[in-house]
Amino acid sequence: MKPAAAIIPKHDPSWQMGKYGPIWPKTPACYGFTLIAKVKPGTAETIRGYGAKLASALEKEPYLLAPLKLHYLRWVLFDDDTRFMYQGIFDTDFDKYTEDAIDLFKRSGVDTVFENLEDFPEDWKTNPEAFIRFVRAHQCPSFVEYGEYPFVTSDEIKKALAVKEALSQMLEQMQ
Repeated sequence: MKPAAAIIPKHDPSWQMGKYGPIWPKTPACYGFTLIAKVKPGTAETIRGYGAKLASALEKEPYLLAPLKLHYLRWVLFDDDTRFMYQGIFDTDFDKYTEDAIDLFKRSGVDTVFENLEDFPEDWKTNPEAFIRFVRAHQCPSFVEYGEYPFVTSDEIKKALAVKEALSQMLEQMQ
């Protein structure tokens, strides 16, 4: 397997349509999206606190976000804490990721950091379409994506790491 990159064209009407809009093409980096939105005034520290809360929750329950099939998640506050960027890379298409995220938040009793963003719908837990409209309205599509290990899922990576660990243990026992 060798690294690969893909050019992502602007939205094309021939793209497959999902439940909530076009399905962006899978790239060597799998699926993902970048969202940039305005921060509600005075909530930047709440957003930072939410990041700390999420990190703490993951220490207690490392697999909390596992249903999302995430590879990476990045949050950035910028422009003097007036704008927020959410960037996620994951294995499922946008519709599935978003539905899984809403379900995860509802089941775990965790609210979303997006509640601190301007125009985010207050009824997001009961109105997935409004949640998705918000995300799509603030999405900044990639035009190129690169994968060092193209099209490999997070589950495949975890399995490969488990095999590596097992082989390392076996080799240590042989010495």
